[in-house]
Amino acid sequence: MHEFGVAAAVLEAVDARAAGRRVRALRLHVGALQRLDRAVFDQAFAMIADGGVAQDATVDVVEVAVEIRCRGCAATATGTELITTCPGCAGHDLELVAGDDLVLESITLADRDAPVRAEQEVG
Repeated sequence: MHEFGVAAAVLEAVDARAAGRRVRALRLHVGALQRLDRAVFDQAFAMIADGGVAQDATVDVVEVAVEIRCRGCAATATGTELITTCPGCAGHDLELVAGDDLVLESITLADRDAPVRAEQEVG
């Protein structure tokens, strides 16, 4: 279950940014290729965060679709799975643009209303 590893990495990044202040919420961008099981992740995060600055914090997860760009014809495509063939030219020289992301976008501290922008890749 890689969700526990992801939860631990996210919590480490949150702890570093929070600097001891209580965290009310956080927002993650998670690529479809991470194959994150939300129920397992939520449970793992709650267990790992228990007793720390992010205990009881809400976690908003923005799912990022897989996006590729063909180096041959410059066509782009998006989906929920890894795309291995260009829909434009049927070529295989593809660049992964998005979909394997794991980014801590922001955290919201309990003692303020404004989120602290994090923009930190996790893991």
